[in-house]
Amino acid sequence: MTNHSLYDEHLPHEELKYREHFQRGNDFCKIELFRSAREEYKQALYYKPGDPLSEEKVIECITQIRKDARKVYIIVPIVLAIIIAIILLS
Repeated sequence: MTNHSLYDEHLPHEELKYREHFQRGNDFCKIELFRSAREEYKQALYYKPGDPLSEEKVIECITQIRKDARKVYIIVPIVLAIIIAIILLS
């Protein structure tokens, strides 16, 4: 089995950079680093403006970032209340 690389395809510079950023965005999504993924998809759009797939991925990342933020907004006050209760009851 041969290793296949983007660099072996002799792509134009813009297409190569687009694919690099898009793949990096996918890799960040897999490990749930949505802010980094969003920025990579935005960079992909720089090399291929108006690309519907990259635009969709940016929106998905923004949606996930908002969901994560909502979770934090719920959990942080609960944790603070527990800490204050422990301090007051000690």
